Amino acid sequence: MAMYRAVATNTRLQHGVDSLLTQNIAVGGAFGDHNNHTKRYFTTGRALEKRHGRGHPGGGLEEKLWKARQENRPLRIKLGLDPTAPDIHLGFAVVLRKLRQFQDLGHQVVIIVGDYTALIGDPSGRSTTRPMLSQEEIAANARTYVEQLTRILDRERTEVRFNSEWLGRLTFADVVHLAAKMTVAQVLQREDFANRYAQGLPIGLHELLYPLAQAYDSVVIKADIEMGGLDQTFNILAGRDLQREMGQEPQVALFMPLLVGLDGVKKMSKSLGNYVGITEPPLDMYGKLMSISDAMMRDYFVLCTDVPLEEIEELLQRASKGEVNPKDVKRRLAREIVTIYHGAKAAEEADVEWNRVHAAGELPTEVPEVAIGPEHAREGRIWICRLLVAAGLAKSNNEARRLIEQGGVELDGKRVQDASAEFDLAALEGRLLRVGARRFVRIRTG
Repeated sequence: MAMYRAVATNTRLQHGVDSLLTQNIAVGGAFGDHNNHTKRYFTTGRALEKRHGRGHPGGGLEEKLWKARQENRPLRIKLGLDPTAPDIHLGFAVVLRKLRQFQDLGHQVVIIVGDYTALIGDPSGRSTTRPMLSQEEIAANARTYVEQLTRILDRERTEVRFNSEWLGRLTFADVVHLAAKMTVAQVLQREDFANRYAQGLPIGLHELLYPLAQAYDSVVIKADIEMGGLDQTFNILAGRDLQREMGQEPQVALFMPLLVGLDGVKKMSKSLGNYVGITEPPLDMYGKLMSISDAMMRDYFVLCTDVPLEEIEELLQRASKGEVNPKDVKRRLAREIVTIYHGAKAAEEADVEWNRVHAAGELPTEVPEVAIGPEHAREGRIWICRLLVAAGLAKSNNEARRLIEQGGVELDGKRVQDASAEFDLAALEGRLLRVGARRFVRIRTG
């Protein structure tokens, strides 16, 4: 476990106050503004209070920053991770990158790996009960999370804790005592619970305990600030309430906007398949970013890169006026993001390779080969859908059929239009099978 080993100086914390406030990171911060895409800023606590009917002082963050300076101590900034998926994607990295800003200004980040709360499963934003993970799955995902965090956070200024450390020690009497500090009416204010209750859908008692467990994490580590996405609003505010009930100064709730996934509809999510993982190979990351719509570029520039806001606006305005090709602006976006996670050289190589394949129509430098054995054929012939599945280009025959019907399958550069087509297996030796814009395989039958 890495700990912050040195107390920041008054000078550095003074700089932290000035920098964070001039960046408009928050002033008692609450909601990321989805409508104003030209500024990286967050609205005041008054907006939160108006929307949720809870007290949230408008100058909360500013007060915390100045108090930290006066006490000559770093703020403790909490982020909880529920290790239900093994990889960190760009959407989650939005929060991590803001945490890194706090670290660079002398403050302490405390990562809470929710190994114990993952046994419950966070119901935030869910319309059904989330399946609980096994201890083995939780442990494997937690290890991967911690390894990937250091791609963004400063390890020396990051404290990693597992909430089984304290939640696992609570007796039943302790849980009842904590539960007495939160009402069912409060929990049912959550939109997802309220909707499920109104529709007569089941809500497990264990799910009602999740906000309480996350709130208790804040009490144990004495959090000054808790960060998260907007989908964590209720849980984080519950932490403020419980800290106040237990005699602590309430944490400031600081929320980041949710990054929309590659589909342009829902928030980026591993389970929805609309994500870009921060550990994906550079070319895969680059290709996925080139697939987003032009309308999404502003959000991705603002939330995922360090390009100055003025420069972002200039780029997008020139693209809208036809002075530059929007594709070139998108290439700049993809290079910026790949550079953050893989370095400038890898980003440039991905750019050249992608442009060579997709603009010049050439083959990738490296095309993976896949062996298709006779067990996939019938009387020496193989159905195209079965071929796609055997080659790893489709998960099922139904998906393969949809890909063909959508015009996304080519064999040696010729589009496959008949989903019932069959081919002589031996004749497929060395031929190039392509699905979509980025996936190629060379067939080997020997």
